[in-house]
Amino acid sequence: MQPVRIAMWSGPRNISTALMRAWENRPDTVVHDEPFYAYFLAKTDMDHPGREEIIAADETDWRRVVERMASAPLPPGKTVFYQKHMTHHMLEEIDMAWLVAVTNCFLLRRPAEVINSYIKVRANATLFDIGFAQQQRIFHLVREQTGQIPPVIDGRDVQENPRRTLGLLCAAVGVPFDERMLAWPAGPRPSDGVWAKYWYSAVEASTSFEPYRHKNEPVPDHLRGVLVEAEEIYQELYQYRLG
Repeated sequence: MQPVRIAMWSGPRNISTALMRAWENRPDTVVHDEPFYAYFLAKTDMDHPGREEIIAADETDWRRVVERMASAPLPPGKTVFYQKHMTHHMLEEIDMAWLVAVTNCFLLRRPAEVINSYIKVRANATLFDIGFAQQQRIFHLVREQTGQIPPVIDGRDVQENPRRTLGLLCAAVGVPFDERMLAWPAGPRPSDGVWAKYWYSAVEASTSFEPYRHKNEPVPDHLRGVLVEAEEIYQELYQYRLG
């Protein structure tokens, strides 16, 4: 039986790490946390927390990362390979033909919530930083390569009804739903990237998906243009969400 390789494409400041926790809690699944992050930092001058530590800790050749994601054997007893990808890590030089070797899925969050969360860690946010344009590009590539609409889920749907939304996602990727996806032990994981200490404090304290809480916080005026562009992309992809 061939393993199911799930590439989940998300921008930052979504529930992407909690979703990775859910999949990792399945006994049949192994996960990989942001495999292109070290490459991305090595190729750009982005000033991310822990930059040099991240570059030193992981693979910086995108070709080797692709090989690992697309064809590396899974550990004994594992049949699902869940890959948590950040869309903005996929720079233009990467050959995206490898997308046909994985089952591509997309995780959305409302842009205003992404921006306001992001600027609490980094002072500014561009459209590039929050990954919406790259998410749109990858979505279109997958449609062109496969002739099909890939699964799309929204973080709010996961938080409001995790059993139903994850059940729909599992059905879409061809694996049975497992109740163990709904809760997990608190704490860090060996599978977490070395950047976890900068970004993962909330998820490390979690044991399940937090209920959705509407945030009516306005986006700062200087980021209104970013919001408008991101919202247009979000609405395009949102129309395809499962459910």
